[in-house]
Amino acid sequence: MTSKSRMVIEMTLDEIRASDKTVLTPADIAPVLGADPQDIRITAKLFPERLGFPVCVIGTRVKVPRVGFLKWMEGE
Repeated sequence: MTSKSRMVIEMTLDEIRASDKTVLTPADIAPVLGADPQDIRITAKLFPERLGFPVCVIGTRVKVPRVGFLKWMEGE
């Protein structure tokens, strides 16, 4: 039996700004927000308007448009 281990790399806001990713995951933005990625996923699915930034829920996956997230972080 093998186990999968997933290395988690936490992104800073500066790294998100410099990133060429089109969309981010809850795990990408959680450290910046000081939140749990699972809480972001649950809120995105049940009450996306409470997050304040745009989210895309596709089945069980949650994606966050990087530009929209950055605009929200910068108060635009």
